[in-house]
Amino acid sequence: MARRAVDLCVELLHATPTPGSVARVLRSHGEPSPVLTSSDVEDLRSAAVRLEEVFGASSVSGAASLLNRMLAHPPRLTSHEGTAWHLHADSSDEAPWGEWFLSSSALALSVLLAEHQRVPGGLCASAGCRKPYLDLGGGSPQRYCTPRCATRERVAAHRARTPT
Repeated sequence: MARRAVDLCVELLHATPTPGSVARVLRSHGEPSPVLTSSDVEDLRSAAVRLEEVFGASSVSGAASLLNRMLAHPPRLTSHEGTAWHLHADSSDEAPWGEWFLSSSALALSVLLAEHQRVPGGLCASAGCRKPYLDLGGGSPQRYCTPRCATRERVAAHRARTPT
């Protein structure tokens, strides 16, 4: 669920989302047959803006406070459209896409925060990127969304130090 939150945030905030492109991301994460309108995409985008704040939180307590405000409904089990039983934290199986995305992502990120006792990810430190990422590993905190962004920043820093 947390990976879906990141992938949808990237699609909604760092691309030009369309109902089709967002539906493709949803299908890649197991949603059987998402049918979206432009209005749904705008609602999802609004939820992504709020979730991006969690990834950008400077402290665990700040992230927890943001997540608590997003958890409007208690978790419930559902098996809609013949799927396996799973948790939802939205109002119903007919809830709008934006409500579903915000509540289910907040639930997943809350579980990760509780398990690891840290913000469950971050925003890429590359000034030209700023995409959200999950940081579930131990050791040093992750700073970049991909090795490619990290390499790009290292090369730029090296070139800035090297005299011409």
